[in-house]
Amino acid sequence: MIEGITKEKIGRVAAMIREAKHVVVFTGAGVSTESGIPDFRSPGGLWTKFDPEDFTIDKFLSNPETRRKQWRFLLSSDLLKDADPNAAHKAIAELEALGRLDCVITQNIDNLHRKAGNHSNKVYELHGNMHWIRCLKCSNRYPLEEILRESGVSSEVPSCRHCGGILKPDVIFFGESLPEETLQDATRHANRCDLMIVVGSSLAVYPAAYLPFYAKQSGARLVIINLTPTPADRTADVVIHAAAGEVMGQILAEVKARLSECV
Repeated sequence: MIEGITKEKIGRVAAMIREAKHVVVFTGAGVSTESGIPDFRSPGGLWTKFDPEDFTIDKFLSNPETRRKQWRFLLSSDLLKDADPNAAHKAIAELEALGRLDCVITQNIDNLHRKAGNHSNKVYELHGNMHWIRCLKCSNRYPLEEILRESGVSSEVPSCRHCGGILKPDVIFFGESLPEETLQDATRHANRCDLMIVVGSSLAVYPAAYLPFYAKQSGARLVIINLTPTPADRTADVVIHAAAGEVMGQILAEVKARLSECV
């Protein structure tokens, strides 16, 4: 249930979107939890079920048993469930369809922004995409579904069909740098936008969490929509502590109403 003070803030955000020329949306795990995908750090999250040490790049490369654990994790993980975009994903995609969105910068690895309708060249996945597998030797990239289909239910780790190299989920492990080109593009958009809307991120994971601060320092307005406080709340122009789906749905409705007034 959206309270009166939040409705007033929603109206302010809709007005900002209408006035802005370069809108960037930055998303985190709080967007996808409403689609049934668990986050990593909160109680009951994935790090309460798996040892984060098994997700370091050094251990993955050096330890065959770690790679087997990884593969078993992939076979059993909720991250691979056939999740559907929720109201927040759909609202963000519709902002793009309305011509009110430059891009989405996301910390999520679940592919739901693309599935909701955001164009691939407007989605910057800072932490990779769980639905792809990459060979560490020849860099060939395979759809995860294809590898799973070929491997069946085997818990043995498959190898690259081209060179026999180690296959790794195309996501960022602890100890790995973010993809350089993606980070550069995301930083460029953060520095040139005049409105950044953070949705469902605690802004606790760096260097991705620097981007809203870059936007603010470059003169952009900053909106935070998250269930819990973030380090950027003090510098944001609008802060809404509520569920992403309901808030983004109402923001979209307000934006469409305001745009129709201009016709």
